[in-house]
Amino acid sequence: MRLKHRSINITTMNLKNPRVAIVGATGAVGVEILSCLESRAFPLASLKLLASKRSAGKQVAFRGEMLTVEELTKDSFLDVDIALFSAGGDISREFAPIAGAAGCIVIDNSSAFRQDDDVPLVVPEINGEAAFDHPRNIIANPNCTTIITLMALYPLHLKFGLKMVIASSYQAVSGSGQHGITELENQVRAIVNGHPVETSTYPRQIAFNLLPQIDKFTDSGYTKEELKMLNEGRKIMGLPGLSVTCTCVRVPVYRSHSISCIAQFEKPVDVAGARACFDGMPGVGLMDDPANGVWPTPLDSTNGDICYVGRIRKDLAIDNALNLWVVGDQVRKGAALNAVQIAELLVKGK
Repeated sequence: MRLKHRSINITTMNLKNPRVAIVGATGAVGVEILSCLESRAFPLASLKLLASKRSAGKQVAFRGEMLTVEELTKDSFLDVDIALFSAGGDISREFAPIAGAAGCIVIDNSSAFRQDDDVPLVVPEINGEAAFDHPRNIIANPNCTTIITLMALYPLHLKFGLKMVIASSYQAVSGSGQHGITELENQVRAIVNGHPVETSTYPRQIAFNLLPQIDKFTDSGYTKEELKMLNEGRKIMGLPGLSVTCTCVRVPVYRSHSISCIAQFEKPVDVAGARACFDGMPGVGLMDDPANGVWPTPLDSTNGDICYVGRIRKDLAIDNALNLWVVGDQVRKGAALNAVQIAELLVKGK
């Protein structure tokens, strides 16, 4: 049976003090969403924490109080204005339409709806206006690697006109959740102590190693993760003809993703002009003085809200192209923070 949606015009709806829910509140991103809501003083009439039956009953601290995690059910959204989903694609596909039909605006962190034509895919610093057109009451949060990469490319696009992207990502194990972190820790400990290495989260040993596979392979030879950069980048930036090719690699780093990019532009580019593009741009910072050893690393962005760009140089093989290196905390700007920033847009209104 098709659900009947109650679409809301948020320009007239009062969201200045919304009732908010976090779906997947006990997961890594859910916990980070809670932290962002608190640190950014997000206005709330109420906050509901939702998770699986297994997690129901847990106590979580928020703004000096203890909140009880509730079990996610089909009736969870009857008294909710904004729901921040971070519980995986299956949960989103089942419950996001239910929440939307109840009049709740869903901000979904999974890949379930990102390519749906009637679901906006939003990075607030790039296409924030898209958040106000959501006929199904669902707004999608992009893939973490896509967000971090576009935070670096968008300021350059505004001046030079982006034409093509060739990228290689170096993605931290926390992108696999707590299981990835635990597996890296256990493997390092086993190797140091001369014990056999066990694998479960990853197909091969991740400790002291690199794995050139994230997500499943498609018939094209690219993984699903790699194709996200292509499809999501085109949608977010409104560039349907953008050429993108990408290789995604899992690396033995706890947190923060790194991306090496070759970006080709419609107009001639120069390094000084490229660096100037980042002056005053929100959410992105320049760390680019290689002569003095200044370039960003994952640790520079870990637990922070800024994506850092460095190693900017003219490409030696492609005309009108730059090489650059960008890092960002994929749990924060790549997931939780971006979702909260979308919610802040809704509260602020047009």
